Amino acid sequence: MSLEDIGICWSPGREPGDSTMWLLPPLLLLLVPGSSDPSAFITGPGEVRGPEQGSLTVQCPYDPGWEPYVKYWCRGADWIKCQILVRTPGSELEVKKGRVSIRDNHTSHTFTVTMEKLRREDAGTYWCGIERTGADPGVRVKVTVGSVLATTDIPTSSPTVSSLHPEGRSLLSSVHFLLLVFLKLPLFLSMVGAVLWVNRPQRGSAGGGPPQSENR
Repeated sequence: MSLEDIGICWSPGREPGDSTMWLLPPLLLLLVPGSSDPSAFITGPGEVRGPEQGSLTVQCPYDPGWEPYVKYWCRGADWIKCQILVRTPGSELEVKKGRVSIRDNHTSHTFTVTMEKLRREDAGTYWCGIERTGADPGVRVKVTVGSVLATTDIPTSSPTVSSLHPEGRSLLSSVHFLLLVFLKLPLFLSMVGAVLWVNRPQRGSAGGGPPQSENR
């Protein structure tokens, strides 16, 4: 872009080294809408990770003075062409669209983005941005979605001894032996003792009754 394109030109009859040159820096500062660095007024975590079907939270702090401005969360590798997914209304009211929500905190100068029910296709490049006239300040955030941990199904029936590992079979054999010694064997002896007690000979039954006195 030339000076003529932004409405600045040399006065006729004046050389470039004239005093008009001293007016150019202030004028250029007024015409430039903001810093060329999009992350000059806002910061972010850089990279966040969440589990599939889970959620993640992104916090983006900004400099004081940007409280009433609209904050937004957009997706795309190119900052200029990223697609806005959700934005604040310029207040601290939470806004939710689909699985994404955003809320601004004017006291802590931080707005928070939450993504729920994550999917594999949610992984990619996102941006925390502040909407204003001119170039929007923004910072890039990389989102990674991890896989769900595999769960092991618990069998409904007890496994047979033949399907167990040799160490498992030896353990079961040891348990069975202990049960035999400390539970089954005493129970068996108790039953035998009870039978013998019931069938014991009654005193006097073998002699035909109590002895009779000879003197009558």
